[in-house]
Amino acid sequence: MSEFSSHDGIVLLAKRTGLTSFASLHSVKKALGTTKVGHTGTLDSFAQGLLVVCTGRLTKLAGNITEFDKSYEAVIKFGQETDTLEYTGSIIKTAPLPSLEALNKAISKYTGNIMQSPPSFSAVHVNGKRASDLAREGKTVEIPPRPVSVFKANLIDTKKDSWGLIEYCKISFTVSKGTYIRCLARDIAIEAGSAGHLVGLYRTRVGNFDIKDAAGFGELGEFSIESAIAEAERFHLAKTDINTEKSISYPDDSQLQEEIRRNLRGLDRSTASLCGFESITLKDEAAEKDYCNGKPLRSALFTTNLHDLAPSACYAVFSKEEVFRGLIEKESGGRIRHRFVLN
Repeated sequence: MSEFSSHDGIVLLAKRTGLTSFASLHSVKKALGTTKVGHTGTLDSFAQGLLVVCTGRLTKLAGNITEFDKSYEAVIKFGQETDTLEYTGSIIKTAPLPSLEALNKAISKYTGNIMQSPPSFSAVHVNGKRASDLAREGKTVEIPPRPVSVFKANLIDTKKDSWGLIEYCKISFTVSKGTYIRCLARDIAIEAGSAGHLVGLYRTRVGNFDIKDAAGFGELGEFSIESAIAEAERFHLAKTDINTEKSISYPDDSQLQEEIRRNLRGLDRSTASLCGFESITLKDEAAEKDYCNGKPLRSALFTTNLHDLAPSACYAVFSKEEVFRGLIEKESGGRIRHRFVLN
């Protein structure tokens, strides 16, 4: 039996700077010949890095993958805060540059479980409207702080002025779902007695997915303080809106599409576990055929007795060849039902 249809799977895609996450999906749609795609966590237009894209019937898993922890590298510019908290915005505050000691203390304070106020320019909804839309209308947006977790925050590199104060720094972060790196840049800068905003952001991991395995990774180039500064300078010299998507395309799009088709993957047990699913295995090819044809669920199809499954739990179903075949659920009353089947 085939592993999955040409549309059902997970694509790791390397988004480049200047594209919205939505526009980046264009190459996936063309490569796989489908419009049924969904990314599992937005990257801002100015940012680059890993987008995990679910396609076909695996879009049903997008909400689970969105919950995964994420890792980033960020370049922060000190001395200025912008309204968007990144380099495409307008400067709204200036402050002295921080010392290395003050910066290290600030990073330490913003590691662990913290309360974070999302940015005004964000997709968070306030009274039924996006905060970013309200902010562009000139309206004051107040978003209550919410708990997030910063599991790791490591200072990688700095660029100092002639007095030894920090002009730029590069920090690696591993954070929980819903953490805004732009806000960490703002808050770390304020804690260090300065002001700051992002001039570069690079998502390197989503759960167990790594940017090095993504289609288009070879087009990204090195991410450093210098490369981030150069990208910000190009934006300001061009005096164009980074959100304008006209005439934007990946270089050698046909090559990228081939990478996407070649790297389309199914769900494995490790990712299923991160999604919050236990795993269950079909006994043999005959059982796999019955399951994929939607036959009634019974213990004879599986290597595990269905009566032993935990109530109110979802199970990822795999063939003996480790091919993901769908989800089953044991309801609180004990009834076991199909959630969906890949056939």
